[in-house]
Amino acid sequence: MSTRTPPFAPFEWMIAWRYLRARRSEGGVSVMTWISLIGIALAVFALIATLAVRAGFRAEFVDTILGANAHVTVYASAEVDDNGRSLRGFSDYDARAERLAAVPGVVRAAPLVKGQVMATANGVNMGAEVFGIRLDDLRSIPRVGDGAEHEGDISRFDQGIAIGSGLARELGVGIGDRLRLISPDGVKTAFGTSPRVNAYEVVYIFTAGRYDIDRTRVYLPFTEAQEYFNREGRADEIEVMVADPDHIEKYELPLLQAGGERTLLWTWRDSAGSFLRALDIEDNVMFIILSILVLIAAMNIISGLIMLVKNKGRDIGILRTMGLTEGAILRVFFICGASTGLVGTLAGVVLGCLFAIYIDPIFSFVNYVSGGGVWDPAVRGIYYLPARLQAGDVASAVALSLGLSFIVTIFPARRAARMNPVEALRYE
Repeated sequence: MSTRTPPFAPFEWMIAWRYLRARRSEGGVSVMTWISLIGIALAVFALIATLAVRAGFRAEFVDTILGANAHVTVYASAEVDDNGRSLRGFSDYDARAERLAAVPGVVRAAPLVKGQVMATANGVNMGAEVFGIRLDDLRSIPRVGDGAEHEGDISRFDQGIAIGSGLARELGVGIGDRLRLISPDGVKTAFGTSPRVNAYEVVYIFTAGRYDIDRTRVYLPFTEAQEYFNREGRADEIEVMVADPDHIEKYELPLLQAGGERTLLWTWRDSAGSFLRALDIEDNVMFIILSILVLIAAMNIISGLIMLVKNKGRDIGILRTMGLTEGAILRVFFICGASTGLVGTLAGVVLGCLFAIYIDPIFSFVNYVSGGGVWDPAVRGIYYLPARLQAGDVASAVALSLGLSFIVTIFPARRAARMNPVEALRYE
């Protein structure tokens, strides 16, 4: 009584291994196998590296936004006083800030005074954005206050100003130097409004990690900012930070209710949403393009297997006459193609993970070889090329590569399995 061998029996693996070791004299099958393996490895490497850089850039971009800016800006609609003048901001800013801070999930609510000025020092003039803020609130800003990369003593903030490192570099000032701020909306006189010019000591220099913030932002003590911008007794807005900024929408209604009448909101997604949507579109397009690259690499497997089937026609005929079924022949050649895809995928995963882990020295080497200037923070906003290796990205790359490799292997394997042994041996 005959017994049926199970699928992928040891002898099928043995035959497939012998075929994979085919000599170059046998039609270059071994060379085609290596070409297929290297092509898949490079394609998977490119896919993982791109996904890692994409995830890193997005994470760094969002982190710098959330670490130095309000998650939600609470401001007010226009208010007209008894004299018919339009007033901006809040007069009861402390009471509103307390109510906003009491909303579940809100970690801080800080009144702000904001204005545009001209900063000048050492004969250099630059536009700057001034934030009037209290010391305790400044300390709690992740990318600016305590724990941030900085120079100077933040505890002396009430005696001077805090500026970004990019602004300090452009103006050539350091800790202890004096910086003049010029505001066009200054002192009101009988002859009109004259610019207000004040000089402040630089007591704190921070690096938030975003080029545009470090190059333009100045923090001024809250009461001093109220006087400087003619906001006595008022705050322009209230800066709110929450525990879960990724789901900022769930805080909007409670914040509106806590803010009271005339309250309006502007979230970080409102300000950066278009850029994030552009990143999502770019991510999808890049994944499709690189998936096509993986497919092209996997197509080399078909070429190699077709050559292998052609060279092994006599062997297939002999194996069939010995009793091997079509299924056994199909599995032998499927193992040949799938093994190439599997080994190539594993090599690509290793290369891609190493690239993501050691991207800093790799990028430094590329920057050195090219003479510097590869990464312009003025264009990209952040100072370096980040990479973030995520298990989901690696898994999607592996699934895509193995899936395509296995699928394209089936077609030449079926051709081998359906080969007529009589035709295969007729001219042998």
